[in-house]
Amino acid sequence: MLKQIVTLISLIILIFSCFTGIYAAGYDFNKLSQLAKLRYGEVAYRNILELNQLVINLKSAPETEKLKQINDFFNQKIKFTDDIDLWGQADYWATPLETIGMQAGDCEDFSIAKYIFLKALNIPNDKLRLTYVRAEIMGPDNKSVKAHMVLSYYATPLSEPLILDNLVPEIMPSSKRNDLTPIFSFNSNALWIGASNNPKGEAKSHFSRWRDVLSRIQADGIE
Repeated sequence: MLKQIVTLISLIILIFSCFTGIYAAGYDFNKLSQLAKLRYGEVAYRNILELNQLVINLKSAPETEKLKQINDFFNQKIKFTDDIDLWGQADYWATPLETIGMQAGDCEDFSIAKYIFLKALNIPNDKLRLTYVRAEIMGPDNKSVKAHMVLSYYATPLSEPLILDNLVPEIMPSSKRNDLTPIFSFNSNALWIGASNNPKGEAKSHFSRWRDVLSRIQADGIE
């Protein structure tokens, strides 16, 4: 009986979503949700339904609220897991569908998923950068430094960025994240070195892995 109720609720949400302009958000919800169910099962399908409803609810929200809600969604739904354990590869960049389907991912996967769905919420591409940093990690006995990725949001080109991170759930300005040292950042258009605001080239021409994951994301139904 409970399973039937869950299925009915999912169907109602799906029907409602189909009449609320899901294509305008920058992705084909029907394709994405059906791929989620086919490849990963009912839990992934329900999580896509929930994410789609969140996108609909946030359509007219301020950008800061969009940042918070999307950051919270992925930080709460996804468990940090190293690529070698999840995919059997030392470094694999997953699509948001793969990350939601596996309910797991590493720092790149968190950042890519947030980037893609904030763009789907019409936050301009030039306000968002995937940023590689050196992160200081405090352990019980010592401090270590590791490569890490976060998503940076720039309200204006010269603004101090806000940091969306899976390690620290709260969104903070970069000046409050003394544990992070930027190395380089990029989005679908450009590449920056360090904390510079002057682009150094096109990211896709430098990173085959970035080109590959963008192609696979588009194949999943996300522009």
